[in-house]
Amino acid sequence: VHGCGGVGLSAVHTASALGGNVIAIDVVPEKLELARELGAIETVDSERVDDVPQAVKAHTEKSRGVDVSVDALGIAETVQNSINSLGKGGQHLQIGMTTSEEGGEVSVPVDTMVTDEREFYGSYGMPPNEYNDIFKMMDGGKIDPGKIVTETCALEDVPDVMDRLGEYETMGIPVCTEF
Repeated sequence: VHGCGGVGLSAVHTASALGGNVIAIDVVPEKLELARELGAIETVDSERVDDVPQAVKAHTEKSRGVDVSVDALGIAETVQNSINSLGKGGQHLQIGMTTSEEGGEVSVPVDTMVTDEREFYGSYGMPPNEYNDIFKMMDGGKIDPGKIVTETCALEDVPDVMDRLGEYETMGIPVCTEF
């Protein structure tokens, strides 16, 4: 999982609960520590390695790459690193949206995706017909979304929190609890 903001941490927690051996990638050590608490078996601080895909692959059997990659951030670098972390036949899930400067356009390694038969999926949220599965995981104690809530705020603080979200200065998911 590339990008350990609220969405990425949710992906770490859910994938781990489903039996995945999750590798979390971010630039903030505290976010990587929270990812470990939520089930990541390995972490990669992308500011401390020269080649993120190779660092990820080093944590896989025979360095062959991961079966599933998730980019929860959306900048060109994380899209490319996520795709390049895949092994043959791997599947990439793009959740993060690109920046306004990128305008929805980033280059991807098309030839490698074709020769390695990698698949690319996009997701813009969870369809309501799948909520029941998440609720069952919560009821069964497999996941606890409350572990990802790291901050509460009052309604008047929401604009400031939104600004910090845009600058990636929050941990987990902030929730407005005071109206």
